[in-house]
Amino acid sequence: MTTAGTLPPDEQRLAVGSPIQDTRGDKIALACIYTALGLFCLAVLYPLVYVISASVSNTSKVSAGEVWLWPVGFTLDAYKAIFDYDAIVSSFGNSVYYAVAGAVVATILTLLAAYPLSRKGLPGKGLIMALFVFTMMFSGGLIPTYLVVDQLGLLNTRWAMILPTALAVWNVIITRTYFMVTIPEELVEAGKVDGCSDFGFFWRIVLPLSKPIIAVNLLFYAVAQWNSFFNALIYLTNEHLFPLQVVLRQILIQSRVDPSQMPDTSKLAQLKELQQQLKYSLIVIGMIPPLLVYPFVQKHFVKGAMIGSLKG
Repeated sequence: MTTAGTLPPDEQRLAVGSPIQDTRGDKIALACIYTALGLFCLAVLYPLVYVISASVSNTSKVSAGEVWLWPVGFTLDAYKAIFDYDAIVSSFGNSVYYAVAGAVVATILTLLAAYPLSRKGLPGKGLIMALFVFTMMFSGGLIPTYLVVDQLGLLNTRWAMILPTALAVWNVIITRTYFMVTIPEELVEAGKVDGCSDFGFFWRIVLPLSKPIIAVNLLFYAVAQWNSFFNALIYLTNEHLFPLQVVLRQILIQSRVDPSQMPDTSKLAQLKELQQQLKYSLIVIGMIPPLLVYPFVQKHFVKGAMIGSLKG
């Protein structure tokens, strides 16, 4: 019988439970990996830190290029000026409304479309899925889409920001795959034996088991709505319906502040001086909602995205 003392040194360490020592090559590889990850983190974090620092720094210091990492001449004048600009306050509320309402509507439609496509007994399932995938590669184009929205009477309404992009086929595919993996046909048959209708099974069993994929859809759709500005440029002319991103675009790209939105002319002159700093503060405000929401759905997000990507 072989004893631990007769084994080679490496096997003796394994036999007595000693930790395996990394070789020199392993240490070099780990050092390279951690260095690459550290540089990547710096590349991602530095712009974020710079924008936050510039938003609370003195305007002249920012224009002179004296702000590199930490704030110089700390001031909150840009954030104070934001709340004096009526369009920014109203557009922020509009963006919150579009993100929440759009995410809820889109998630409901995605679940209702994905669940039937995940079941084997749906007649014509292959054809329906092919039609869904077809829309991912081909579309009617901008002008036909605009005419459809116009004929439906959605122009200059909040629905114009929600309905035209209410369903993402890629999200339907991920959700369908999640249902196929987590809701087996045996569970459906057991529900039918107990007298549960299709809708009752979906409401009482499928939805409670689908919290991860629901969180994934809500986050995907909410972030897409929050960052969306193109539909607002096309379908909206009423400035009271503009999302925050349109106002941000006006300031960042067009470098224009609407005087009609400033009731106090003295504050308008101050805002003109703060325009450079105002760009950074608006970017920070635009980042806050997604950063606040993500930690609460991260657990379900990772689980739902991984399960939904196992197979198609």
